[in-house]
Amino acid sequence: MLRIVIGVILGFAAAALGGKVLIPFLRRMKAGQSIKEIGPTWHMSKQGTPTMGGLMFIIAAAAVTAVLGWPDFMAGRFGGAFVLLFALVFGIIGYIDDYMKVKHHQNTGLTAPQKFLLQLAAAILFTVLMRSHGYLSPVLYLPFFDVNLALPWPVYMVFAAFVMVGTVNAVNITDGIDGLAAGVTIPVMAFFTVLAWYWQHLEIGLFSGALMGGLFGFLLYNFHPAKVFMGDTGSLFLGGAVCGLAFALDVPLVLIPVGIIYIAETLSDIIQVGYFKLTHGKRIFRMAPLHHHLEMGGWSEVKLFCVFSGITLVMCVLTFLGVMNR
Repeated sequence: MLRIVIGVILGFAAAALGGKVLIPFLRRMKAGQSIKEIGPTWHMSKQGTPTMGGLMFIIAAAAVTAVLGWPDFMAGRFGGAFVLLFALVFGIIGYIDDYMKVKHHQNTGLTAPQKFLLQLAAAILFTVLMRSHGYLSPVLYLPFFDVNLALPWPVYMVFAAFVMVGTVNAVNITDGIDGLAAGVTIPVMAFFTVLAWYWQHLEIGLFSGALMGGLFGFLLYNFHPAKVFMGDTGSLFLGGAVCGLAFALDVPLVLIPVGIIYIAETLSDIIQVGYFKLTHGKRIFRMAPLHHHLEMGGWSEVKLFCVFSGITLVMCVLTFLGVMNR
């Protein structure tokens, strides 16, 4: 447990100090975010804010996991390393997307099919890797009900790939206002850290703890008014980390309660687009995803941060109580 606590502290310190170097560097590189014209008009004032700031918590989490996790690697415990590598693959996809946006000074990078195929390939490789090392079983544990549902391996693999790609993109959609994706993901990382410690998967808890600390350090610069955005580099990495941890601990269905905000954000987007097409121009929400709808209704970015993070924290506590005695 002491190593995990040290990992949280070092993750925070590394990200906090790294921001002092990274943000001026991004400014010199003119890595400014392009704001979509279809978004809230008041967001246009954020035009040019440096993006790719997710490198702060990515580097922090990777460094802490590599250094403090070395004894685990030597003992053949690679759970935390596998999740880190999985998240890094998604972070690289996000970095390519961000780089293309910055290079062409627009808000479009990789195409949707390109992103999907790259993410799907990463998800398939991760499930194969985790299965070969005994971290996965084709049994779905239902939180709160203490029920196990056995699936054929092929069905489970398809399910896993679908959930991974969906989770990664849901976290990406949540990253729409200052601090929101980081604020919502911090209690999720805390949940996985405590659960990994409780179940004695300390090598996994070390990674989630280091990332939680890194996110706190990142919030020093990303909380409203943001001095830097995480970009797709950070949000795709976070999505990979969230779903990777759920599968590494063999409880993927906990993503439903602990990721309730991610799900609500994604569903609001899907419902808006679907209803718009069916009705030839009508809308259910003022603007999608959900955080923009609430913004248009008068919610401040700070209020959204507090409410969404608070809801996630409550759901994480309840979910822990529901799965701790599995």
